[in-house]
Amino acid sequence: MTVDPNAATQGFPPPPPGRPGAARYLVPALVAAAVAVGLGVYGKVHDPTGTAFDLAGFSSTGAVKSWLATTAFFFALVQLVSALMMYGKLPGPGWSAALHRWSGRIAFLVAVPVAVHCLYALGYQTYSTRVMWHSLLGCFFFGAFSAKMLLLRSERLPGWLLPVIGGLVFAVLTAIWLTSAFWFFRTFGVTT
Repeated sequence: MTVDPNAATQGFPPPPPGRPGAARYLVPALVAAAVAVGLGVYGKVHDPTGTAFDLAGFSSTGAVKSWLATTAFFFALVQLVSALMMYGKLPGPGWSAALHRWSGRIAFLVAVPVAVHCLYALGYQTYSTRVMWHSLLGCFFFGAFSAKMLLLRSERLPGWLLPVIGGLVFAVLTAIWLTSAFWFFRTFGVTT
């Protein structure tokens, strides 16, 4: 006997017709807020260690973080282009959905070590406007990303919701990159 993994679960009541309940949007919003606030609180109360990782071949931890952040930003650009292809705004191949999923996974996996280092080694800092915005946006990014991931599995979402949240996540990641890696490369040069 074979089972279709995409078939609806038998014996489970179908969702009620009509508009989805507020809980469908409230739960992702609450999770997003909890993630963002939790990261910010941890970063603020944790005593920064100064360093969390170093990678052979790089001159400093700042260079490692800047290149990893730039790699994540590159894959976020691939996400943007592939999303435009999926929604028919740009011509693209049939595998643009797979490209979108995999580029997102890679961007996230590359961004996590940077975020871990920022939280553990530096904490939530506010000593300059750039650093304050970077800290705030970093926490907000992981909250918004959490909400997007939760909404991906929801059925019958308004057609505009995922592009708006995806665009928000991309815009925030762009601002994070500008206040960190771009700043680092402009200040210290494009070095490894």
